[in-house]
Amino acid sequence: MKNAASFIAVLLFSAMSYAQNGPKIEFAAPDNTIDYGKISKTDNGLRTFEFTNTGDAPLLIIGAESTVSSIVVTKPSAAILPGKKGKIDVKYNMAAGPIRKTITVETNAVNYPDGRVALKIKGEVL
Repeated sequence: MKNAASFIAVLLFSAMSYAQNGPKIEFAAPDNTIDYGKISKTDNGLRTFEFTNTGDAPLLIIGAESTVSSIVVTKPSAAILPGKKGKIDVKYNMAAGPIRKTITVETNAVNYPDGRVALKIKGEVL
């Protein structure tokens, strides 16, 4: 019984180690959210999500888009090498009212299910 438990522990550890190989994306913004706060319509609406590839393989940003046309997203076109930083720019159109929007980023990162990361912006345009 003790040998079986040891075998299972080694098997799980090996599987976890294997699953963690590859590119990983870590965003600097807490909870992957940028808070615009209360801002004026004269603000340019541009904010930047900074990230680092904390994995051991090149990170690809395959797509980055919002479901609403009031947001323009600019993503890196080249691969981000391990240990290097990148950025995704988000420009909101500054329509008056509350801001509660999500941007979906498609990557080859192994630390998010299917490589999809949800980025959020929030705030209020006065």
